Amino acid sequence: RVRPAGSLIALAIGDALGAPLEGSPQPDAWVTEMLPGGRHSRKKGEWTDDTLQAVAVAESLVACKGFCENDIVKKLSGSYIVRPEWFGPTSSAFFNLVRSGILPHHAALIVHKRNNGSRSNGSVMRGFPLGIFYPAPEVCTISLACSKVTHYDPVAGHCSAFLNTMVSDMCRGTSRGAAFRHARALCVNQEVHTRLGNYDDYEPEPSLDCVLCSHAALYCFMKARTLEYALLSAINLGGDADTVGACCGALAGAYWGRVAIPERWSSELVGYPVLV
Repeated sequence: RVRPAGSLIALAIGDALGAPLEGSPQPDAWVTEMLPGGRHSRKKGEWTDDTLQAVAVAESLVACKGFCENDIVKKLSGSYIVRPEWFGPTSSAFFNLVRSGILPHHAALIVHKRNNGSRSNGSVMRGFPLGIFYPAPEVCTISLACSKVTHYDPVAGHCSAFLNTMVSDMCRGTSRGAAFRHARALCVNQEVHTRLGNYDDYEPEPSLDCVLCSHAALYCFMKARTLEYALLSAINLGGDADTVGACCGALAGAYWGRVAIPERWSSELVGYPVLV
């Protein structure tokens, strides 16, 4: 049985919980509730572009009955127009170029060269609906393709593929340990395999970098005994707290399911009905 709602809702909750801490140092006292504020003065329970983009990917998969690159670009571009200030450096530059008439594949390469790389975590945070939609190992190939739309560096795609494989397996009833071992076995990128495949050997760093962000989310998820503790561990790292929280939430929701999400969080989540 697939448990899509739990993964997507928990992604949004991790995003909203982490949003007020985005770009901040690790807090002295743990944040445990939805708060307003942050970089863009968000309302309590309001999500960021992490959820906005994940919803766009999910809507595209439903509309097209699978991955369609052109439709993904169209729907993500539509999200960008709504909230351009929310988007990260790689995605923002990409959508600005596409809106100016440059073809997506050329735009991704241009951004990669201009920014001296495209290792940011934007394609990881939005990709989890692929794990809900596709069974592993099919999700690996699709994750790489979806990531490359905006993030030319393949390491971002391999991070997405690793976490999406776990989400895919866990949504379909696989245990957390088995899902992790499967993702590690399918991972062919040495850097991602080393860091994520040996997550316990490294302390989490809540970075914009796709590998470090993915590792931090995986670390917090694998160490936690409950969904609530997983998300709180992730967001209270500070740094790119909204994205680490979103990625950890997607994993935790796929594993523990919607039933494990605290009602005090879901009741305060802006736009909750869209995700159910």
